[in-house]
Amino acid sequence: MTAALDIISQIRQNDGNYNAREQQVASYILKNLETVSEMSVAALADAANVSEPTVIRFCRSLGCAGFKDFKIRLAQNVAVSLQYLDTRDEAEHEPQNLIDQVFQTLYVTANIARSQLDEETIKLAAEHINNAEKLIFCGVGGGSTTVAFDAANRFFRLGYSAVAVSDAYLQRMHAATLGKRDAIIFISATGLPRSNIDSANVAKQYGAKTIALTKADSPLAQACDLTIGLSLPEDPDIYKPTASRLVFLATIDIIAATVARLRPDETKEKLRRIRSSLTAIHGDTGPQPIGD
Repeated sequence: MTAALDIISQIRQNDGNYNAREQQVASYILKNLETVSEMSVAALADAANVSEPTVIRFCRSLGCAGFKDFKIRLAQNVAVSLQYLDTRDEAEHEPQNLIDQVFQTLYVTANIARSQLDEETIKLAAEHINNAEKLIFCGVGGGSTTVAFDAANRFFRLGYSAVAVSDAYLQRMHAATLGKRDAIIFISATGLPRSNIDSANVAKQYGAKTIALTKADSPLAQACDLTIGLSLPEDPDIYKPTASRLVFLATIDIIAATVARLRPDETKEKLRRIRSSLTAIHGDTGPQPIGD
């Protein structure tokens, strides 16, 4: 049996269905999630009023190799889960104005990003992109994938061959088709996804420019030729969407605007054609977002 990634959920789902002794172990663990990973097998057996073999059998029923493996997996699970398992009365802590709270978080995160963005690095990234015949934007996960697709949308309108790829296999495949006149841009808040790092290494061996919009000094940053570094804090409020996603979108806009000014005549002609084609659909000739 393979050990569950979410040990807490697995214990909860089977709660009440274990045999009497193992149920005592399960009940004790669920009531003491924060301390169990620091206990010895003897201490847990004593606290649950069962034998040590019972504790070990319980751990193996979850797919763990033994008690030590169980403790490691539980500790990891608890570290991620505690903020979602808080049972305090949330009404006491509910903000009076969620509109202000969300915007305030965005303002704070945007100001932090502004202090980290380097104009010369932006200009260098823009030059690499401007010289590229093909652009690949890569992101994995919800936020980075959204930013990657928005980036491709920004740059195809400027006249570039630009696509966004979120699938790990396709990233490697696209990276393998690139050459010295191409660029691949990776977007990641953490700089940890293995698929991004591997694809960067593949692209580099064929001479493509590799650019990362990611956390400075991260593994992805180290794997790429050029990094636009952003190390942004996450708000502890679990109900709010991450503000870093919006900051990454704004950073893409900065890069796109910089690139557009490197080729003003071609940019204006591409945007004119797009607006003209859309006017035939809705008839509105006033100012509008391109492509809305």
